[in-house]
This record gives sequence, C-alpha cells and structure tokens, in this order.
Amino acid sequence: MYALLVTIRIQPEHRAAFIESMLDDARGSVRDEPGCLRFDVLTDASDPNTIYLYEVYRDRDAFEAHTRQPHYLRWRDTVKDWYAAPTQVVTCTPIFPPDAAWAKPTVA
Repeated sequence: MYALLVTIRIQPEHRAAFIESMLDDARGSVRDEPGCLRFDVLTDASDPNTIYLYEVYRDRDAFEAHTRQPHYLRWRDTVKDWYAAPTQVVTCTPIFPPDAAWAKPTVA
C-alpha cells in the first residue's frame, strides 16, 4: 500500500472553485482508477482555507498512474495559481487496516 497525507493552503477568494475542482479529481480517482482505494478531502475545522487529502493506492505505480489521469491533470492545471503556501506531502505505509482488508470505494 502507498498512502499520502497532503496539506494544501488555498487563497480564500478561490476556496469554492478549488473545492469544486478538488472534488472532481477525488471522484474521478475512486471511480476511474482501479488502484485508488481511498481519496478523502477534508477541511481544517479552524481554518476553512486549509484542505487535507488522505489518499491510499495499491502501490506507488497506482499513484503514478493517478498523476497521468485526465481528472488529475484538469485539477492540477485549474488550481495551479490558487495556493497560499507550498503544498506539504507526507508519504505513508498503512498499518491498519491490513492490506487484504482494503476494498475499492464507491462514489456517491
């Protein structure tokens, strides 16, 4: 498994459009990518302009495939000028649930 914890700080005037674009990428990731097992989008309770992502992929190759998908490229190009600070990315290896327990999510 390959997981990411991402912290994104966005300019307040772009928050709504950023969220809209981010959700398009998240939905496309879980809907269209067999290797994407989780893509959570969260907002900081004390700072609505700070967005967190928790992404889980079968492996690093699945994540690399994610970065070539149309929905990712569309998101990347749309939001590139809306950041208020550099994005912070932490790569992780999930411990629980165990690898065998991960299932493909459905998109609401």
